[in-house]
Amino acid sequence: MPRPRLLLLLPSTTYRTAAFVEAARRLDVELTVASDHSNVFGAEQPAGLLALDFAKPERAVEEVRAFAMAHPLAAVVGVDDDTAIVAAAVAEALELPHNPFEAALAARDKHRQRVRLAEAGVPVPPFALRRLDEEPDRLARRASYPCVLKPLRLSASRGVIRADTPGEFVAALGRLRRILAAPDAAACGEPARWFLVESFVPGPEVALEGLLEEGRLHLLALFDKPDPLDGPFFEETIYVTPSRLPNQAQAALGECAARAACALGLRGGPIHAELRYNDAGPWLIELAARPIGGRCSQALRFGEGEGRASLEELILRHALGLPIATCERERVAASVMMIPTPRPGVLRAVTGVEAARAVEGIDEVLITAMGQELVPLPEGSRYLGFLFARAPSPAGAEEALREAHAKLGFDIVPPPVDAAPLAHRA
Repeated sequence: MPRPRLLLLLPSTTYRTAAFVEAARRLDVELTVASDHSNVFGAEQPAGLLALDFAKPERAVEEVRAFAMAHPLAAVVGVDDDTAIVAAAVAEALELPHNPFEAALAARDKHRQRVRLAEAGVPVPPFALRRLDEEPDRLARRASYPCVLKPLRLSASRGVIRADTPGEFVAALGRLRRILAAPDAAACGEPARWFLVESFVPGPEVALEGLLEEGRLHLLALFDKPDPLDGPFFEETIYVTPSRLPNQAQAALGECAARAACALGLRGGPIHAELRYNDAGPWLIELAARPIGGRCSQALRFGEGEGRASLEELILRHALGLPIATCERERVAASVMMIPTPRPGVLRAVTGVEAARAVEGIDEVLITAMGQELVPLPEGSRYLGFLFARAPSPAGAEEALREAHAKLGFDIVPPPVDAAPLAHRA
């Protein structure tokens, strides 16, 4: 019996390639990798490599349809916001299990998502859609404070800015305009001409990782974010699981995410949600029809012993209709730090790496930005790298990250005058 073939949509800028390819190897499936850049080995491996324009789902569908005539596909998986839309379009055309295309679009656009969730009664911050070219002082007078200005399409908190006064609003809007004028942001087209103004929601923020199966949410992990995210920018640093919130709060957060996924029309596959919790209960900040970004998934392992699976393996098993032994995370606490960018420049060297690795509980110290140009939030969205830790308790896993980070030193030098534009990684 022939092995099932999986089409994996991987942007050329993603960190996720190795984890997904390794998961496919473990499952012993035929793998075709589609990227947004042609590969010099494509002609030698016509069944293994494919070049698609992820910005044009209709064209990608036709190219995959032709490919599938010679190489039938069992499943298609996208790994980020843009490829999730392409995957949904391809799967719908080939009648493969996946989220409806309209649901994927709604999850991708922050305003469309807000409208659907509000109509369904899912608790979201009060919001308004504004044009980027409107008169700043007029918009500032109409806003309620504190508020958050948020672009419709960017990710990793890029361009998200809190304002507490009309003066701060005007300054934030000027900054957001410059961010959305950058070539990669402007390439979004019409969505780059608009932005959201939302009420700021106080309270601790969590990240929820889940897997939908015929509309039912399996909660895979709930991450606490112990560093306050109160603005003016919202740089995420530490994720720790399991959550230390009361069980009642955790249950309410999971129910809120499930209601949000249902309201958007999502039916299957991974979701990643950002929520807040306060005296009024849970608030859905954002929900994406994709797994957690960057290298953060490395903090998640499911099951115990030799049968332990990665998040990527769970996602591929679900897409291919293969059995999943368990959605229960391993029993130890796990944490990840997205190493923040302290200042702009080029990362030339990192000291203290071995000392950081020697900290009890540290699994790995991973520097991913060596030699690359760095821009702090809100203009940038790139981290210096990642720290991973495991410990008997969430407090221990968090403390290991902080101790290891304190041992690192970063030599960041000014970028060359003619530095190329940043490539933002998913």
